[in-house]
Amino acid sequence: MKNPVFMTFDQFKAIIFKGKKVEITPETQRKVEESFLFLKQFAKNKIIYGVNTGFGPMAQYRINQEEQLQLQYNLIRSHASGMGDYFDTEVVKAVILSRLNTLSLGKSGVHFSTIELMKELINRDIIPLIFKHGGVGASGDLVQLAHLALVLIGEGEVFYQGKRSSAAEIFKKEGLKPLQIHLREGLSLMNGTSVMTGLGAINIFYAEKLLDWSIKFSCAINEIVQTYDDHFSYELNQAKQHQGQHIIASLMRNYLSDSKLTKKRADHLYNGERNEDIFKEKVQEYYSLRCVPQILGAVYETISSAKEIVENELNSASDNPIIDVETKQVYHGGNFHGDYISLEMDKLKLAITRLCMLSERQLNYLLNPKINELLPAFVNAGKLGFNFGMQGVQFTATSTTAENQTLSNSMYVHSIPNNNDNQDIVSMGTNAATLTHKIIENTFEVLAIQAVTIAQAIDITKNYEKLSSTTRQWFDKLRQIIPFFAEDMVMYPYLEKVKNFLMKNKI
Repeated sequence: MKNPVFMTFDQFKAIIFKGKKVEITPETQRKVEESFLFLKQFAKNKIIYGVNTGFGPMAQYRINQEEQLQLQYNLIRSHASGMGDYFDTEVVKAVILSRLNTLSLGKSGVHFSTIELMKELINRDIIPLIFKHGGVGASGDLVQLAHLALVLIGEGEVFYQGKRSSAAEIFKKEGLKPLQIHLREGLSLMNGTSVMTGLGAINIFYAEKLLDWSIKFSCAINEIVQTYDDHFSYELNQAKQHQGQHIIASLMRNYLSDSKLTKKRADHLYNGERNEDIFKEKVQEYYSLRCVPQILGAVYETISSAKEIVENELNSASDNPIIDVETKQVYHGGNFHGDYISLEMDKLKLAITRLCMLSERQLNYLLNPKINELLPAFVNAGKLGFNFGMQGVQFTATSTTAENQTLSNSMYVHSIPNNNDNQDIVSMGTNAATLTHKIIENTFEVLAIQAVTIAQAIDITKNYEKLSSTTRQWFDKLRQIIPFFAEDMVMYPYLEKVKNFLMKNKI
């Protein structure tokens, strides 16, 4: 995969999830080298932040020429101070790719060897140890990106071939030379939004999967209880002007196009005389079934908005200062500030929590016979009172949904000044993206429980031949992971396998 002028989301996914190799084009190399040579010459007789000054509130101190390169090493080592859990492989690769792409724009004045070495880390699956705790999302993801920079200079730790090792050991094994600081590579590597952006892109990827599964599961429930089809009809949904709602309703119609279980209202409630005082058939379904286009439509539009913002940030120079070769100037400002990503991640985690809440309510609908008036309690296919069906796993779904509701509180409005008040307002974008990542993983757990419950309900009702081909396709694949059960069994190994199936597959 060549490093393009503008990296699309699909190109990003091809590298991170499909193993496409990163290649650097000659044009990119030319831009990077031109930027480096310009800055090197320009900075000789001028005060340039991060080249011949200290950092942050220490920028008022001039750094003598003989100390300028050591300054960059000092910055990297002092800020490699993350704690807590560490990011997994795909997130770290996304972080490296995000930083590589922004430095490739030729706006940062880095030496070309920086780009080359990051490329090799991705292509050879050398994964730096980067901790989740440390970033405030302004002046860049300083702490986390310091751990990337630490590996690039041949220090720190990496994960390689399933083992945690020293970077120096793996570089020697792979024949890689550590990065030599030439001008300002330490600051350029650290001073940007690449952790929150890379993680944000990962979040978008999985959010789209969650949305697709939620639509499919909603359709399956409509089939199980044989709802009327007008709540996802073209006419009803076109009466509102929201594109997301239109798209979700259209997808539902598509997925259910060959179902023989959903009903036409005109065939049941509009024909003949209906003189009953109490109708045996439900006139309308509960909101968790009837309002899917409205609920998931808003989720769809939130994901779409976040995707556009993340893609723009991925292709932005999030450094300070910005080197502009065309105007022969160096501009100081705040492109490292992560407000755009922070706000979108806050919105995204709200939307995914909402999706999770919908899943939990639909799950409760299937488990409660007083509501669905069709299935045994807890879709228990065994002996009622003696067996438990899905009773136990509902607690997990409820608990996990509650955790999401708490985690979905905003990070964007929780700025805490630090850095001797130099950073007097920060974005907290890295924390927002990290919490969103956790909410997404939690939601896959809830949907895994929902999927098993739907499968049990399908087996109990036995309307296999009347199911839509979409529902039948994922149901058959799911039954290869967990068989129909009437007797109680230990559920957690199956739930983990179903969760992995939902995360890794798309029907």
